Amino acid sequence: MEAITHQSKISMENGTKKWRFQAMRNQQQQQQEEAALTTANIRGVLGILMGNLDPEDKRPVVPLSHGDPSAFPCFRTSPAAEDAIVDALKSAKHNHYSPSVGILPARRALADYMNKDLPYKLSPDNVYLTAGCSHAIELALTVLAQPGNNILLPRPGFPYTEAIAASCGFEVRHFDLLPEQGWEVDLEAVEALGDENTVAMVIINPGNPCGNVYSYEHLKKVAETARKLGIIVIADEVYGHMAFGSTPFVPMGVFGSVVPVLTLGSLSKRWIVPGWRMGWLVTNDPTDLLRDSGVVESIKNHLNTPLDPVTFIQAALPRILENTTQDFFSDILNTLRDAADLSYRKIQDIPCITCPQKAEGSMFMLIELNLSDMEDINDDIDFSLKLAREESTFVLPGTTVGMKNWFRISFAVDPATLEDGLERMKAFCLRHAKKQTILN
Repeated sequence: MEAITHQSKISMENGTKKWRFQAMRNQQQQQQEEAALTTANIRGVLGILMGNLDPEDKRPVVPLSHGDPSAFPCFRTSPAAEDAIVDALKSAKHNHYSPSVGILPARRALADYMNKDLPYKLSPDNVYLTAGCSHAIELALTVLAQPGNNILLPRPGFPYTEAIAASCGFEVRHFDLLPEQGWEVDLEAVEALGDENTVAMVIINPGNPCGNVYSYEHLKKVAETARKLGIIVIADEVYGHMAFGSTPFVPMGVFGSVVPVLTLGSLSKRWIVPGWRMGWLVTNDPTDLLRDSGVVESIKNHLNTPLDPVTFIQAALPRILENTTQDFFSDILNTLRDAADLSYRKIQDIPCITCPQKAEGSMFMLIELNLSDMEDINDDIDFSLKLAREESTFVLPGTTVGMKNWFRISFAVDPATLEDGLERMKAFCLRHAKKQTILN
């Protein structure tokens, strides 16, 4: 057998049979592809941070880097959700494959759930169940992808959406979110970026990674701008209803009569169950533009690939939506509000970093690094790696979400862990601050 290398095609002789397949062609390309992957993959970044921990540091890791608070008792999901899952599983009635669009009772329940906030009525035919919101993102972008098309994505934004858009062949164009205006969409930039090949724009509300919540008035302007361009709005509302500041959550679907809206969501965040992988794509289109243009038929066709959410979780969905008490949601929002307040207050006392706005929704804040005030810190990636190494504390480098020399924190951890993590961050920043910065 010939020696196998990463630099050339494998040629393995087995009798007269030659096998031809190929691993990474060279180390430089492997490093380039790994770098590209990790900038579009939060889990990849977390793996790198984990590998940079100091094995001599016996303190528990403080995970301020990603939005999965399910491990903390103060963020346990509702008893109604747990009971619904158990009963659906033990009934033995939901061990079968589901229809590609999802089972009818679940789709009907989700339509009813969303109708509470809309000026028109959705039917089950508007609802498509997916394996989490990530699958819904993939579905929405795939059905719109055509050679030469471009799509408008927010910066900062969600790296998975960037990766899927690129893999679908879209030309990705970015509009900025404006920190000095509460991370609102730069609508003038959206108009300037759009052309005859633009098919959609994406918004995330409540915001990830910024923790912002868009007002009714701003969303109306978004809808009017999209209508002017003749494009769809894809509304990532995975953090829907998780607003705890002065601005209430308004679904983009409210403006479905102005512009067609694809609403993406899941149980993952509001019910604190990301591992259940129960998501949805909903067409908000009372004027039937999506049906007439063939988008609805394309959605159905793409769902024929066997990537359905688990059937017994679909079966539990009606009870989860109907029986979860308002007290559960209120408790979660109060916990998040307190955590956001604590984070913002503590960050004001940490040198070398600035948070332009306290979070009003989701579970994140985006924080700017003042590198000119620091020594031995090159950029946001260097900051994140050294913070992990020296303080066993994880944050997400802003490069991952399109904001170099910023970083994102999740405050959705228990209060003691959050306070510990922010104290470690302060110690780290004091250690790396220039002397003049500390004196000032």
